[in-house]
Amino acid sequence: MSARARLRTAAAVALTVVATAGSAALLTGCGPTADGQSTAAPAGSSAAALALAGATPSVTASAPAGAPTTSTSAATPSATASSSATTGKTTATSAGTGKTGASKPATAPNGTAGTSLTISDGTRYVLMNGAAVDFGTAVRDLAWSPDGTKAAFINEAGDLVVANPDGSGRVVVARNPGGQTWSHPTWQVAAAESEYSLPAKNNLLFAASQDGVLRLKRVPAGTGTASPTDLPLNTYSDEDAVPLPQTGNTWPNAGGHHGSAVYANNGTGEVFIRDEYLRQQGMAIGKGSQPTMSPDGEEIVFVRSVDGHDHLFATTDGGRQTRDLTPHATTDYTEPAFSPDGRTIAVRTPAGIATLPADGSAAPTPVSDHAGLPAYRGGHR
Repeated sequence: MSARARLRTAAAVALTVVATAGSAALLTGCGPTADGQSTAAPAGSSAAALALAGATPSVTASAPAGAPTTSTSAATPSATASSSATTGKTTATSAGTGKTGASKPATAPNGTAGTSLTISDGTRYVLMNGAAVDFGTAVRDLAWSPDGTKAAFINEAGDLVVANPDGSGRVVVARNPGGQTWSHPTWQVAAAESEYSLPAKNNLLFAASQDGVLRLKRVPAGTGTASPTDLPLNTYSDEDAVPLPQTGNTWPNAGGHHGSAVYANNGTGEVFIRDEYLRQQGMAIGKGSQPTMSPDGEEIVFVRSVDGHDHLFATTDGGRQTRDLTPHATTDYTEPAFSPDGRTIAVRTPAGIATLPADGSAAPTPVSDHAGLPAYRGGHR
């Protein structure tokens, strides 16, 4: 059986892709720029945004901005870091410690209470479970480990950081060497398979832009500060002669049980799948951007421009079966994220965050007017 056939049968990796064209100008907070990178919210926007949302900071930082700190070893997705770690600016402490001058609005933000939905906006506050959690540093492009016990994000120094869900135990997994912009980390986690001599995977994939050139990078998530390496991107060489683009790649998102991932390429305007089960292989699956893979790896969601609006699309069978999840869209739906059970998709709109059934059986419903990046805290493995 060919590698492509295995992908479509044994591995059963179906795709739901969301391709976005021209949506960057509509996004605020930590949305992507034209080159696929993310931008933090303007300085000083945190307090105002949280006051409007009625947020109550529940976790605080004790060290002043710019205080020197010391890094500890990085934690695995299931571990809990007990000591503080460097973020380049501030040091997080355990939940419940006070911060001088921290405001406490009276009511909690809407949209996240009683769910695993989280919203980050490039400030130090992350909305989750009806509260605003203070991570003590800027949080850009927040992503959760599959078991929901760790958060990964880019901090205000541009470093790749892992922290506990309450913002404590921050660890710099990879320190930005300077001259680069890092964005959109995603967890690549898979159990070892002795039958095929496959080692366990516990990595963070992310996009790095240097001198205007985008590349995908990988770094171990649990070995302390490490140097990222370029992510190999090879085609199904037994069938395809055209090599995959090595630059212009952004927005990686991993899922499934074997460490598969999807990503977008700004040059071709396509979404690609990267299969790393028995050997590394990959291919384009269709036009689109901002892809997300379902927790079980069976679907991928993407954003595609249709009649002047960004729609959500789902595709299966290597891109041969593609359907519009938002055929009657009158606004833009971007930055999709799957819920841990794979049944719901959260999306960003110009008015905030909305959710819809992953099968497209209902139109998106607004759940929060807070502008930011939606993500679901895991727990599906």
